Amino acid sequence: MTSEATTAAAVIGERPGAETASAAVVRPHIHAVGIAVEFPVRRSHRRVRVLSNINLSVPKGGFVSLIGPSGCGKSTLLQVLAGLITPSEGEVQVAGMHPVQASARRLIGLVFQDATLLPWKNALDNVSFLLDVADKSRPRREVRDRAREMLRLVGLEHAAELRPAQLSGGMRQRVAIARALALDPEVLMMDEPFGALDAITREEMTAFLLEIWERTGKTIVLVTHSIDEAVFLSREVHVMATNPARIIETMAVPLGYPRNEDTYAEPAFAHAELRLRRLLKEGHRTGHRQGKPGRADGAGKAER
Repeated sequence: MTSEATTAAAVIGERPGAETASAAVVRPHIHAVGIAVEFPVRRSHRRVRVLSNINLSVPKGGFVSLIGPSGCGKSTLLQVLAGLITPSEGEVQVAGMHPVQASARRLIGLVFQDATLLPWKNALDNVSFLLDVADKSRPRREVRDRAREMLRLVGLEHAAELRPAQLSGGMRQRVAIARALALDPEVLMMDEPFGALDAITREEMTAFLLEIWERTGKTIVLVTHSIDEAVFLSREVHVMATNPARIIETMAVPLGYPRNEDTYAEPAFAHAELRLRRLLKEGHRTGHRQGKPGRADGAGKAER
């Protein structure tokens, strides 16, 4: 395979050399087997199971989405993959190691719905912040050069001196993404990063995220409630049901890359959107049939 083809395969999440039958099997970049999570209930000896028998694999350079009913455990699963929650059962590996090790090696970047920028720092200093904390031996000039590079990547070099209150919601999320990318992680895990934005800004940010993925080749796992967003961005969508949360189907998206505004009008997009909508309705129905669910996202009534 040519170097150009290898690069293209990495960008769209395909394995370089996949066309040769003798190619070696490549280990998934993210691999989860038999994941279950239980939390103790306050003032009770009971435990509530919020994730059950989760299995998923994400190839290096892949883009997958997690979608399901509100409170079904999508965010909990993302936190397990990131090493923030230890599963009660099962095993997770990121880049061939435990996710806590991967995080310690700065292989995982996190972006949340709230940009969580420091209000007294400008955009440049917010992007620099994690680098400053992670590597205090790194020269200050080098840290700021890296931060400026990431601001250029997200199209905000002109806003380097502005504070969060002076930025729009979409711009604040771009700064948060630049901050995560400043550490040069192999994996970007995103928990509804555009959920608080208006429809047009959200669509613009979706196209922006796709461009960033195509340019960097990062492995991305995205939690979303948006069917359009999941179909437009992803190579695969993991559909979750609730009570307890589990993956009921993994749907491959039959669309090539690059994708743009015209992609929304393609028959294959409409077909994938319809199928995903039906799967989500099935997930809602199965959750209701099994009784009133305990919320998994946030797990506010359970002690971790």
